[in-house]
Amino acid sequence: MSLDKVKHIVLVLSGKGGVGKSSVTTQLALSLSLAGHSVGILDIDLTGPSIPRLFGIESSRVQQAPGGWVPVPVHSASPEAGIGALSCMSLGFLLRERGDAVVWRGPKKTAMVRQFLSDVLWGEIDYLLIDTPPGTSDEHISLAETLLKTAYPGQVAGAVVVTTPQAVATADVKKELNFCKKTGIYVIGVVENMSGFVCPNCSECTDIFSRGGGEAMAIEFEVGFLGRIPIDPQFVMLLEAGRTPVYPVGTVINGENFGPRESGDASTSASTKDPETLANKYRECSLSRFFGDITQKVIGVAEARSTEAQKA
Repeated sequence: MSLDKVKHIVLVLSGKGGVGKSSVTTQLALSLSLAGHSVGILDIDLTGPSIPRLFGIESSRVQQAPGGWVPVPVHSASPEAGIGALSCMSLGFLLRERGDAVVWRGPKKTAMVRQFLSDVLWGEIDYLLIDTPPGTSDEHISLAETLLKTAYPGQVAGAVVVTTPQAVATADVKKELNFCKKTGIYVIGVVENMSGFVCPNCSECTDIFSRGGGEAMAIEFEVGFLGRIPIDPQFVMLLEAGRTPVYPVGTVINGENFGPRESGDASTSASTKDPETLANKYRECSLSRFFGDITQKVIGVAEARSTEAQKA
């Protein structure tokens, strides 16, 4: 099976659409890569594959190789900079046109998910992140059944569950936590996304969608709470235009000063959209600090679960 040499598999789940699963997957992948780990992303959101666009590699095409598909590279490893390689696989790479609709019934979706899990040649990588669609549909059932049958003990680290703070979101995400309980998927923790808004024109960070709903849900279900992530328009501009984040003087986020830097890492590629430079530019984004903490928690859980499985 193509997952045999993958050390850790992490699912990114949510029972609610629009809470930022793909954004969380993207930043978790960048943070793991910046920590020196080799990373793959499998996008099984078949009707709305967004990972290719987020990484600026929509025009790329998957290559066939003996035994399966070769994932599309985002950036190569840079040992001197401590950056691990990052690659992706998505149905978006297989569509003829970017705007083509995927109108498939359940059995075809199930078959596609299983093919992605069996036919993508990841090789030896440290972490495989699986970005999922909202809800608990055919893709989720197929994913859970296939992984629980084929993964070796300790390989599936568990799920990162994403929500926003509002009660209308947590009500749906609770269903995802119940899905994890029923299918035996370990919950690494909950991420409360869109918890605050970082104004691009002043130094304020405002709680526009309230605060604390994700943490309260994690306490209710007795699972870990990984942290709160604000909305930062600078991150959007980084993805859409390749612009290195620059913050107004006096911007303090999560207790850290994000005023203009003197180091000048921006260089001549500061406003060029280039997947190879995305990870380095992401270092200058306020969200990289939040995800640095979340990433360390995910790594700790993944390694602990792997060690426990080896001892068993």
